[in-house]
Amino acid sequence: MAAKLKITLKRSPIGYHHSHGATVRGLGLKKLHQTVEQDDNPVIRGMVHKVQHLLAVEQILDPAAE
Repeated sequence: MAAKLKITLKRSPIGYHHSHGATVRGLGLKKLHQTVEQDDNPVIRGMVHKVQHLLAVEQILDPAAE
């Protein structure tokens, strides 16, 4: 089953290390409370882990992959 992650920016990266802001942008997030869907793979998981204190993450199962 292919899964996706629903990632929402809950806190601003302002005041944190500049690499945290770059990671948030790399995930495709630009504004607070913006939500994006990304494929669930080790690269995205690593990025989410780095800035987990700024995000809300939810796993979505793809019904077409069943």
